[in-house]
Amino acid sequence: MDSRPVVIITGATHGLGRLVALDLARQGVHLGIVARSQAKIDRLRGEIDAIAPGTPVDAYLVDLSSLRDVRRIGREISARHERISVLVNNAGVHAFSQRVTPEGFAEMVAVNYLAPWVLTDTLRDTLVASRPARVVTVASEAARHSGGITPARDLILTDDYTRRESSTLYGRSKLMDIMFSQELARRLEGTGVTANCCDPGFNTTGLGRELPFAGALEKILTTLRIGDPRRGARIITRLATDPAFAGTTGGYFSAKNAEPLECPPPGRDAAVQRDLWETTATLLDDILTAKT
Repeated sequence: MDSRPVVIITGATHGLGRLVALDLARQGVHLGIVARSQAKIDRLRGEIDAIAPGTPVDAYLVDLSSLRDVRRIGREISARHERISVLVNNAGVHAFSQRVTPEGFAEMVAVNYLAPWVLTDTLRDTLVASRPARVVTVASEAARHSGGITPARDLILTDDYTRRESSTLYGRSKLMDIMFSQELARRLEGTGVTANCCDPGFNTTGLGRELPFAGALEKILTTLRIGDPRRGARIITRLATDPAFAGTTGGYFSAKNAEPLECPPPGRDAAVQRDLWETTATLLDDILTAKT
């Protein structure tokens, strides 16, 4: 039986997730890659095989904008693995115009916040049975520009928005990630499972992929050594595997020397975090149990 720790990571086929997956492969883990493109998974497998031959890599194809699909893949992962040491909720999107999912959510809210919520909830029993285990969620300091949060309104908001307004809504989805992670830590207290999140900083990899000038800008910034994605990947990997964080839970950490950060004030209060959690749970129960 393979004794390697199993690490599940979303969004691992590009950007920071790809770098984290390669780092984890070098550490000798059993990887579970959650992604939507088989071709990208195959390319990543090739990269992993080149640097860490023999690394077990499981692939789980899923559309993270579909919460029913996320629940399906979570159940598939649980059925395959009796033990999961780490879940890394890394996948995210910055949509510069409104796109509404078939289940009726704004895409940024669905992919950035609701999908990690559903996947973590689906894998929760397996994680607890695998203690010690860790949940790492990639947030962002963009949360400081969220414009506030009202869970009952913001979870279902699907109004159109401009490219400029998208930054506020992206920040709000990342604020939800921080709030989710800290409330999760409280709910997992005493189980042997920790929950932490991080700000990976400004990174050029995958920068504004939907913008027409993104590719050229990324090349310029890379040449100037601005936004090195390796620093952002490093804090994610550390929270996932570094023994120094083994007993840490409820934290929010910066890519800069793993400095602790505070959740921005709109979502810092434990009561507000609990409200977001409970509103989310009720909303998802209605969506995921509805007959289709």
